[in-house]
Amino acid sequence: MTTDIGRLTAILADRYVIERELGAGGMATVYLAHDVKHDRNVAVKVLRPELAAVIGAERFLAEIKTTANLQHPHILPLFDSGEADGMLFYVMPFIEGISLRDRLVREKQLPVPEAVRIATQVAAALDYAHRHGVIHRDIKPENIMLHDGSALVADFGIALAASKAGSRMTETGMSLGTPQYMSPEQAMGERELDARSDVYALGCVTYEMLVGEPPFTGPTAQAIIARVMTEEPRRLTLQRKTIPPEVEGAVLHAIEKLPADRFATAAQFSDALSGQGLTVTTRATAAAPGRDAWRARFQVASGVAIVAIAFGIWSALRGRTVDGPVERRYISLGDSVRLQTPQRVALPLALSPDGSRLAFIGDTLFRIWVKRRDALDAAPLAGTEGASSPTFSPDGQWIAYVVDGHLKKVRADGGVSITLADSVGTGFGEAWLDDGTLIYTDGSLLGLRRVKESGGPTWVAVPDTAFKGLAPMLATPLPHARGVVFVVCASNCVTMSLHVLDFRTGRSKRLVDNASAGWYLPSGQLMYFEPNGVAMAVPFDLSTLSIRGAPIPVLQGVRMTGYIPELAWSTSGRLVYGIGSGSASTVTLREANRDGSSTAFDPSWSGAFNSFALSPNGRQVAVGVSTPGAGLDIWVKQLDRGPFTRLTFSGRDRRPTWSPDGRHVAFVRDSGSGGDVWARAADGGGTERRLTHFGRAIQEVSWSKDGRWLLVRTETGAAGNGDIVAVSALGDTAVVPIAATPQPSCSPLSRLTVGGSPTFRTRPV
Repeated sequence: MTTDIGRLTAILADRYVIERELGAGGMATVYLAHDVKHDRNVAVKVLRPELAAVIGAERFLAEIKTTANLQHPHILPLFDSGEADGMLFYVMPFIEGISLRDRLVREKQLPVPEAVRIATQVAAALDYAHRHGVIHRDIKPENIMLHDGSALVADFGIALAASKAGSRMTETGMSLGTPQYMSPEQAMGERELDARSDVYALGCVTYEMLVGEPPFTGPTAQAIIARVMTEEPRRLTLQRKTIPPEVEGAVLHAIEKLPADRFATAAQFSDALSGQGLTVTTRATAAAPGRDAWRARFQVASGVAIVAIAFGIWSALRGRTVDGPVERRYISLGDSVRLQTPQRVALPLALSPDGSRLAFIGDTLFRIWVKRRDALDAAPLAGTEGASSPTFSPDGQWIAYVVDGHLKKVRADGGVSITLADSVGTGFGEAWLDDGTLIYTDGSLLGLRRVKESGGPTWVAVPDTAFKGLAPMLATPLPHARGVVFVVCASNCVTMSLHVLDFRTGRSKRLVDNASAGWYLPSGQLMYFEPNGVAMAVPFDLSTLSIRGAPIPVLQGVRMTGYIPELAWSTSGRLVYGIGSGSASTVTLREANRDGSSTAFDPSWSGAFNSFALSPNGRQVAVGVSTPGAGLDIWVKQLDRGPFTRLTFSGRDRRPTWSPDGRHVAFVRDSGSGGDVWARAADGGGTERRLTHFGRAIQEVSWSKDGRWLLVRTETGAAGNGDIVAVSALGDTAVVPIAATPQPSCSPLSRLTVGGSPTFRTRPV
């Protein structure tokens, strides 16, 4: 650091005296300097060496001239620029104020009039730049300075110059733009961006000023971009009722997926924020599937929607040209048949290898029904009442299923069911391998077993102890009986991860976290589902059973039952999947009164809450929330009608508990190797701190009243039930055993009750 400042000082000594570093970002470092000639303080921004090498001095100096000519009250002016000893720099005024990011960190949310005023000023600056042919490409709170009540947009220079570097930017490991504010077209790598991309970014910044976070967040850049591409933002008024309708409408219109659906100019966005100009209405949905231009739309009828896709997804994944158009069509199951999706961890659909027959659970008796491609209506298979997990044999002539703890098979055109194995985990699925054997979950839910398709003795495929009390399920076959891909479920399926079992070694290993189902595709791709209904594909080496590359989203809008997709695939290249809403658990938090009645704290506030804890002063509640695309995280709600802000971002957090002084929240973080106890400041400040790690799953954690201890109930202990242990909240990670049988936690009684129940709805998409 000292060497860099010394070198810079020596290079610029005749013009600027470098005093100290102000900060460093992804593309440049900013220094406070004194302008010798004009006797004033300035900010000198020096590009990172690798970025400077890619852009080049000639391109940088040429493009910086364009920004030097941008003269607007809300654009931070450019004083100077140049190249010296291989270093590219430019000079701006030193602003005594703070950035918008600094203010958001301090205040979380801004008053509505203040947020609108800042957004309007930034929009004026962008509109001016756009009319002069300049697109910013990196609008975010860090690039908006606040000085004497005015917003100033900074960093046109780097964004414009870097954008001209094109594909060479990849050499630096950097990308232009910030995922939380990046428009879908910019995230997809479009080179020719227009004003509407900046409008999208400003819409995201305005959204954050109003509700406390951007419309899409996630633990990684890839996760954020996946949500940007596949989800709709949550309504602002659901999070803050004081936001005027015209403001909400303007913001949501600015962050539409398609550029054609947004405001054409920043000026139009500014007018709409103030209720002038274009009238914008908001949609009622909060988290509907994304509306990409290449996605077809289908109408849901009779409570069931299934779409068939022909000509294999893997053709596109391998970069080949598909021999014909992709066929998408609605499949009717019949007027009196409704796809049943019971609350069991099982795939409800199966497609024959040639794609000619679809098997599904189709009535209240939970019988298997078969829909032939050449028949109008589906027909039930007699004697299959109570079935789950239909699976076709490799030749398509038989269907295996599980009922009442038995693995059975029946001919696909009907007949007598044959029992293959007993003591089977009901509703956990089975895989039919091409060597004539089947893999299924043991009745104890602690291991996988194998049986011949003709029946007979079973043998253990994986030792029960290999799972440490976690339930393997939803096995799908690898070709040539090489092994199976399966899901491991922890803590009542609060967390799920994708694993592979190698039949050559008898060992299993984890492949992907936060995945609820997976299939091997003939192209050499592994396709798996995230909890938000988005299918991802990643190259998979069948010889080593290892992932070889980065995943990409390939399918969206699939209906989910809990975490399980309503989808079936076949080696013919066809996929069948349900679209629309699946089952959902909507929960509200209510205050219980002494007379037995209850009152909702905030009637507009509800969600998929899995746990909650009331703060010691009764003014806040921490809740575990299941968010599509983000997994499980901890949020904090200000009671009674205050903001709802996110506290953690790992996608694996639950069971919050407050410290006695109300300053910290501890919680459980699940992982494939067990569970951890973490803590973070309740106001979101500082960093997370891991208090301890367990080699097995954790059920819950409670903070003792003196603040010195955390009591932890593990999922499986030496006694086979669950242990109660204590760990110091002061930093000592030693675990102190308390009891070897389940005991009540020491959480204080709260004044909250949980209301609501799971509902199953189907609606048009």
